[in-house]
Amino acid sequence: MRKTFKSLLIITMFGIAFGCSKKKDTGAGGTDPVVPVTPGDGIDHTPSPVGDVVGKVVVGYQGWFAAIGDGSPINRYWHWSNTWEQKPSPTNTAIHAWPDVRDYTTTFPTDYENLNNGQPANVFSSFTDQTINTQFKWMKDYGIDGAALQRFNPSGLEGPVRDAMAAKVKTAAEANGVKFYIMYDVSGWTNMKTEMEADWTNKMSVYTSSSAYAKQNGKPVVCIWGFGFNDSNHAFSADDCVAVIKWFQGKGLYVIGGVPTNWLKQESDSRPQFLSAYKQFDMLSPWMVGRIGNANQSDGFFVNTNKADQAYCNANGIDYQPCILPGDLGAHQRAHGDFMWRQFYNMTRLGAQGIYISMFDEYNESNQIAKTAESQDFVPKNSGFVSLDEDGTKCSSDYYLRLTGDGAKMFKKITPLTATRPTSPML
Repeated sequence: MRKTFKSLLIITMFGIAFGCSKKKDTGAGGTDPVVPVTPGDGIDHTPSPVGDVVGKVVVGYQGWFAAIGDGSPINRYWHWSNTWEQKPSPTNTAIHAWPDVRDYTTTFPTDYENLNNGQPANVFSSFTDQTINTQFKWMKDYGIDGAALQRFNPSGLEGPVRDAMAAKVKTAAEANGVKFYIMYDVSGWTNMKTEMEADWTNKMSVYTSSSAYAKQNGKPVVCIWGFGFNDSNHAFSADDCVAVIKWFQGKGLYVIGGVPTNWLKQESDSRPQFLSAYKQFDMLSPWMVGRIGNANQSDGFFVNTNKADQAYCNANGIDYQPCILPGDLGAHQRAHGDFMWRQFYNMTRLGAQGIYISMFDEYNESNQIAKTAESQDFVPKNSGFVSLDEDGTKCSSDYYLRLTGDGAKMFKKITPLTATRPTSPML
């Protein structure tokens, strides 16, 4: 994806104190400092009610896999292989985890050897209607509230297939009762400001009329990922970023910012002097892929970063949507779900307003929660792909979907806060 760069809840629901300098209970035997709210400071501190992103668990959805012969405008092995015109193979692959394709009625051949169980090593196409409907049905069945459809620079070769995927996501979301919203990724987008505004006006804004389009505080939701990252791929000034945010807000939208991990400190991955831009967003969602890889690191970020982020957002009328990831399967980070569960536990006791899962279908960085090869029987022979049982614990292919659903229940206070993972790796 991004090569590892990719209204506060009702008080009684999350136990967040406002308008005072008292300490709030973390739900874990400790207290967190709350930034005092100053009356008359010009900031609206009214808690945002539960909507389609506040109080909800949303997944990042790439929808960027295609294959030759799938009927898509791109007609290539889009994101499966490095050379899209050729079938993926051990020497031409863009993925680091192998999908479980047993639920798909239409799949496409590769140049891998057969799976170790003898079945052909086929892949899916996101463009196939049955595939996208199946994936949104998984979201519905496993308790995921919505999907943020990734939209990169739509000009050039990828534009037509991305346009088509937006229409297909709308149909699948409506059919399955799942919310969706557009999430622009500005990485490498040279003429971002004018082209994004034109793209929204001429193409994407029509989707806000869908019954499935996410709304928060009565406003359609849009997310912009990439403002403030301190690299040449995101070389936008703070003033230009503020102008874009305000343009969308002027159109009546609720704007989420996918921002650097260290946005508040304005150091490391964040450009300096960018707080003026970050604080314009209605909700902030800091990126975490590549930042943590085990439960102890999650605890460290909870203490040293997330608490301060949440306190700042509380004091400035901004909603906070931290990123939770299952872990890089290929790097052996998952610990059969304990890593991901610890993040759910930490962000729930933090009192976060929403949760963003990175990602639903990111087989490229092996951070996907979608169904994945559960054992070596389901990966191609001699391919080297890691399966979900890599640490000796058997896991069903849908394990991380089930774990996400259980984490969502805890986040929403449907089930009690617990540091102990309740989800069994096998049914």
